[in-house]
Amino acid sequence: MPDVILVDSQDRQVGVMEKIQAHQRGHLHRAFSIILWRRHGGTEVLLQQRHPDKYHSGSLWSNSCCSHPQPQQSLLTAAQLRLTHELGITDQLKFNELGAFEYRHEFPNGMIEHEYDHVLAANYDGPIVLHPQEAINYQWCDLDQVIQDINSQPEKYTVWLQSCLTRFANSIKHEAMHVD
Repeated sequence: MPDVILVDSQDRQVGVMEKIQAHQRGHLHRAFSIILWRRHGGTEVLLQQRHPDKYHSGSLWSNSCCSHPQPQQSLLTAAQLRLTHELGITDQLKFNELGAFEYRHEFPNGMIEHEYDHVLAANYDGPIVLHPQEAINYQWCDLDQVIQDINSQPEKYTVWLQSCLTRFANSIKHEAMHVD
């Protein structure tokens, strides 16, 4: 299993730990969430449905892609590599970091997500090729409709997607309004 970068509440590295062990113990670690968006009338975001066998949140709808940078790896390098792995996207995307937030959530299986999550957004409207062990489905969704659905049916979505969209929906819309 890969390692995660343990951080303090200011995102300063304080150590490294094997990924599953960090999730079992609930240690704060660095992560990133990617939100791909496109303009099709309104602003649409790409959601993926996580594979049912993921170590937590299986079968839930989530943001376009998410993961953890490896030690000595930049967020942008990690993000691009993960997009290629999970969604087959080989284009070099221009990411905009919308911000970051810390969250902690305990799952019924005993896993604990305690992440300092950097939210990256990028405009993309190309092909998607899902990695079969990562995601089972994807869909482009109107951003406002996703937020409404999250409010009425939160159990269908990952906890970090809910936090990302609550915090950064306006930034995504602003970015989409200023695309050439």
